[in-house]
Amino acid sequence: MQSRIIVETREQSLLSTHKVLRNTYFLLALTLAFSAVVAYVSMSLNLPRPGILLMLAGFYGLLFLTYKLANSAAGILATFAFTGFLGYTVGPILNAYVSAGASDIVVLALAGTAGVFFACSAYVLTTKKEMSFLSGSIFALFIVLLIGMVANIFFQSPMLYIVISGLFVVFSTMGILYETSNIIHGGETNYIRATVSIFVSLYNLFISLLNIFSIFSNDD
Repeated sequence: MQSRIIVETREQSLLSTHKVLRNTYFLLALTLAFSAVVAYVSMSLNLPRPGILLMLAGFYGLLFLTYKLANSAAGILATFAFTGFLGYTVGPILNAYVSAGASDIVVLALAGTAGVFFACSAYVLTTKKEMSFLSGSIFALFIVLLIGMVANIFFQSPMLYIVISGLFVVFSTMGILYETSNIIHGGETNYIRATVSIFVSLYNLFISLLNIFSIFSNDD
């Protein structure tokens, strides 16, 4: 009797995990498409790049709102508002590359982002490896990046800029691995939070790859 209860509990847990994973990928696909549309509109209207204050207020304000509403239907609307805002911020950046005749860099960054995402997801989903050990490294790297970004405001060093972008690639890659593992092992049971976490990692990864490819392209 006890063995049967254990088996049923495991089956329910597995079904719940699969549901969270399925909903996360479905919502992620929708938000990526929505963000791309907003970015296209932003490019078409030639909207200006938001200043640092608007960027910080929009990013952290909408992120906080999304997490606050994550357990309700309103959380889905907040997720689209958050990802749409990030799409708007990408528009002016892409316009700058297109205007400079560097569309190939955008394509490379998109391909690189997609490649990293699929490779990380496939690795975790096939191996079922537990990635919770990355949490400490992710936090430490976040502190390093924060210090590096503040330092770069004062020094404006191209070398430091490359290092920060490279570390962001590592940071985002670890974030995708960690969040995917967290879902399949039952550590994350809310697909809205999971979606936002992976989306932010993809956003940072894409912007960082744009920066890196742009710098090395200019060197050539």
